[in-house]
Amino acid sequence: MNVEAIIKTDKKIPLRSRTIIHLMLIHNKVSEHISHALKPYGISIQQFNVLRILRGQQGKPANLSTLNERMVSKMSNTTRLVDKLLKKGYANRIVCISNRRKVEITITDEGLEVLSDMDSAMKKAEKDLLANLTDLELKQLNHLFNKF
Repeated sequence: MNVEAIIKTDKKIPLRSRTIIHLMLIHNKVSEHISHALKPYGISIQQFNVLRILRGQQGKPANLSTLNERMVSKMSNTTRLVDKLLKKGYANRIVCISNRRKVEITITDEGLEVLSDMDSAMKKAEKDLLANLTDLELKQLNHLFNKF
């Protein structure tokens, strides 16, 4: 991917700026590809992330702060995301009677089922996105990402 060609400039972009632009372009490509894979399910990337966190709880409820801490994208409004999953029947919310501020969220059987279907779509999207990289290159890339 030639950054200069993509952003249509003849100027030589300094290495650090070029790197940041490159990362942003890749982020957009990955987001678009994943959004496309999730579109048939009517789920956003952030909602998918919440469902995966809830599944990872293995039946134990999570509170909003646990979900927020574990979200990949911290800019999301977790309450709004959970509300949308509740409307779809993919999550349950239980308000503690003794402390109404304490809210526990669990994934429903329907949520587990649809998430299992989405897993296949996500595996295909990951395979497509990373098709040009070898396992060694992926390990190297992850090593470099860890330096951030």
